[in-house]
Amino acid sequence: MPFVSRARRADPPSSPSPVLTEPQPAGARSSMVDSAIYADGVRVASPRTLAETYRALDDTPGGVAWIGLYRPTEQELMSLAEEFNLHPLAIEDAIVAHQRPKLERYDSVLFVVLKAASYLDAPEEVEFGELHLFVGPNFVITVRHSESPDLSTVRHRMERERDLLALGPQAILYAIIDAVVDAYGPVVAGLANDIDEIETQVFGGDVLVSRRIYELSREVIDFQRATHPLSSVMVALERGSAKYGVTEELERRLRDVADHLTQVNERVDGFRYLLRDILTVNSTLVAERQNEELTRLAHSSHRQGEEVKKISSWAAILFAPSLIAGVYGMNFENMPELAWPLGYPMAILAMLGLSSLLYAIFKKRGWM
Repeated sequence: MPFVSRARRADPPSSPSPVLTEPQPAGARSSMVDSAIYADGVRVASPRTLAETYRALDDTPGGVAWIGLYRPTEQELMSLAEEFNLHPLAIEDAIVAHQRPKLERYDSVLFVVLKAASYLDAPEEVEFGELHLFVGPNFVITVRHSESPDLSTVRHRMERERDLLALGPQAILYAIIDAVVDAYGPVVAGLANDIDEIETQVFGGDVLVSRRIYELSREVIDFQRATHPLSSVMVALERGSAKYGVTEELERRLRDVADHLTQVNERVDGFRYLLRDILTVNSTLVAERQNEELTRLAHSSHRQGEEVKKISSWAAILFAPSLIAGVYGMNFENMPELAWPLGYPMAILAMLGLSSLLYAIFKKRGWM
């Protein structure tokens, strides 16, 4: 982006616009976190309002304004749009939020969307924060819609590195992207640690691990949506370096950030494939355990069947003598065998014979 003259509205009036001079109602919330005017890498003014910032920038030849806002109102964004000629589409995106990481160029102004990330170990979730940047010839406007990222550390770092800050708004943009990418490191470490724990659970037979794998896979996918589009942003910045007079030192720093981002993307891609493979392995192990359980149930059923056969066989063997004894136990008078001398021995022999025959049959069939 050209760092020559600031893109301001034509023929600015000598007095502040009505939007800036209109008093705010009592108790009105100010979205300004910090605002500063820098000259040659040194902070020369710390305005407390947007109107003061505009005046201080006008009074500082060659100065750079860095305005930090947290959930600004539509009125504040419209004031910035009027002062710095910001494109309405970019303002609309900043108001609505929920944008994917991207870089769009509107004349001499860059509109950049970044997704900061931090890892919450207890719930095993990746928390995201959205950051919008307007980068012009001599101003940087940061609009945060969440608590993260904390840009105060970036500002303090830049104020210590005056030579870097003296390179202008592009250096501020570099420092913010560098901080966002550096914050991805702990997220990658947290995801890697959880995957190691999941592998232990899988081979330990934990029945609840499938749900944990699925939930962690969703976190990895959401993290990919934050990191992958940022690669396109870095490519676009690199392509515009020569055209917009980016210094060689800043180009080297941007390439270093792009290299770190590539490493993060490679690790995250690996996590997604690894979780997919772990889920497949877990499904296989669950299927094996189910097969083993079914085999045990089949063996148990077989043993029960064998026991039933034995019980049924003995019941049939005992039924034959019980039937004969029952018949002759009725003691009717007109039963010829009652007066037969051989009736009792024959009945006993019949009982033994039938029982032996049934025993032999069941034994041959393997029921006993």
